[in-house]
Amino acid sequence: MTAALQTPIDELKRLYAPPKTPVMVTVPPLSFLAIDGRGDPNTSPEYQDAIKTLYSLSYTLKFALKKECGRDYRVGPLEALWWADDMTGFGTNPAKDDWSWTMMIAQPDAVTPDRLARVREEVARKKPLAALSRVRLGPFDEGLCAQVLYIGPYSAEGPAIARLHDFIHAQGYHFDGRHQKHHEIYLSDPRRAAPEKWKTIIRQPVAPVDA
Repeated sequence: MTAALQTPIDELKRLYAPPKTPVMVTVPPLSFLAIDGRGDPNTSPEYQDAIKTLYSLSYTLKFALKKECGRDYRVGPLEALWWADDMTGFGTNPAKDDWSWTMMIAQPDAVTPDRLARVREEVARKKPLAALSRVRLGPFDEGLCAQVLYIGPYSAEGPAIARLHDFIHAQGYHFDGRHQKHHEIYLSDPRRAAPEKWKTIIRQPVAPVDA
């Protein structure tokens, strides 16, 4: 029998299943595979390369751990941090060429740098992935955040983001958008669901107003 290996999405279900009304949560340090980039996610080949690479590595790691240790787990959802050099109008301006991003997938603690190095070599032998050398493994500690579940197309997120920001200010917190980056967690596969049914967690790390 294959033993189950807990991952962040299993251990922290409340963080990955928020209500459709904003809530405050404390996110502990988690380990991620991540790739940094820049450009419009709708048109950037770099963005598509990052997603393919993260999924290829994540699933290869899953199968390697199952084979080596007899431990199975569910690969977490794709996540992203978004920001821009000029945060004025960020999220409302349709021009996204100057957006910066970090695409991420959470990993169990059993994914170590050594294991990642072996899997990276295995993936490189099987397929040419342009972003493979840029993948990093490391902790991400968000701490106190506000988050909300949004259902609908990505292009219509604006009102949900505005409600989340209003909630943050009403709770006595603030954020600058570059140090506390806009965070999205994609729970739906856009290839398999209609846009009006896409589920996205919108998360915003915050700081006290006097910080």
